[in-house]
Order: sequence, then structure tokens, then C-alpha cells
Amino acid sequence: MSQITLIGKSYAEVGKEFYFVGPLPDCDGCKLKGVCFGLEPGSRYRIVEVRGQDHNCPEHLDDTVTAVKVDKVPTPAAVPKKLAMEGSIVTYQEPKCENIGCVNYRLCHAPGKVSGGKYAVSNVKGDLECPLGEKMVRVDLF
Repeated sequence: MSQITLIGKSYAEVGKEFYFVGPLPDCDGCKLKGVCFGLEPGSRYRIVEVRGQDHNCPEHLDDTVTAVKVDKVPTPAAVPKKLAMEGSIVTYQEPKCENIGCVNYRLCHAPGKVSGGKYAVSNVKGDLECPLGEKMVRVDLF
């Protein structure tokens, strides 16, 4: 299901993806905040259409935002193999691992996903090699 939101004009391009992290406190008085903040915090979105309606916004570098249509897309992540079943709801837990040099670090510490949050597994992609010996698989989370 597509949604309309506002994004910095310089970033508004079909195919680009972003994570919506939540509303900015400086935007409380803005008349357009309902459009900007209608997305789900922590979710990943892909721009599917640029609507071309520009608005002034002092919170963006170029002071301009434009209306775009976006679709929510899954977030790649790593979960323990025993939890990885397509269609299941998992309670996401970031591992204690702090090995930022690991090729799977970004999957194990999935952007936008919070420990203790419940997410749907939309796709199981396969086993991951873990230097600590954990049995992890790559999944897509919604």
C-alpha cells in the first residue's frame, strides 16, 4: 500500500530508499507535519513516484521538500536460525556482538529495528557465517 510523504527535494528520486526514524521535535508547529510523519518509525521505504509538489521547509538542507509516493519495503536482518520461518512473527534481539568489521554486522544490527520489537518474517534468504559460531540466517523483516 503506497503512502504520500514529503522528502528533501534533492533526494526525491524514484527507486531511492530511506528509513523513517520518526518526527523531529522542531516540526511540532508545521502545518504539513501530518504528511511528513504519516509513516511508521523504524520502517524502510522506497520512492515509487515523485509528485512534484514542492513546499518550503527549514529543516532540510535545500529548504525545500517535495511530495512523493512511497511503498514500505522489508528490512534485511539476521535472526537466529530457530526463529526463521516465513510468515512468523519474531521478537527481534540485537546480538551482543560489537565486531563492526564483520561482513554481517549491518544485518545483525538492522537499521530501524529495535530489540524487543515484533516483526514479521517475509522471506528467509539463507544461512550466514558468524565468526562467533552463532547459527544465524538472513531474513527480510516487516
